[in-house]
Amino acid sequence: MIRCIWASATLAQAPVAVRVAAADLGQEISAVVSRGGRPDLAAEALAHVKSPTLLIVGGMDGPVIQLNEEAFAQLRCEKQLHIVPGATHLFEETGTLEEVAHLATEWFRQYLRLVQGPLSD
Repeated sequence: MIRCIWASATLAQAPVAVRVAAADLGQEISAVVSRGGRPDLAAEALAHVKSPTLLIVGGMDGPVIQLNEEAFAQLRCEKQLHIVPGATHLFEETGTLEEVAHLATEWFRQYLRLVQGPLSD
């Protein structure tokens, strides 16, 4: 079964997503995307995540950028940290949520393609 995890700015979602991706389901999770979340709260689980993980943070969300950079450094899986210029924590600025949607879609497409072959458009 192919599974993807999406976690948004809700405080509890990112650490739960990271823990699930690192737990027994880790081998079954194809990809993880966290938008404006706090994956750092998953502390000890970060080094055990096996699923490709994309962290997306708003460029105007200073404290959360630093926390995501620290979490990113602990991840030992395929990973990417993308900072969306001009975006605050909730990505309410014009065009920023659309950029998040594009980044997440491409991340999921890339890693689902690796699992099940080419996806149709």
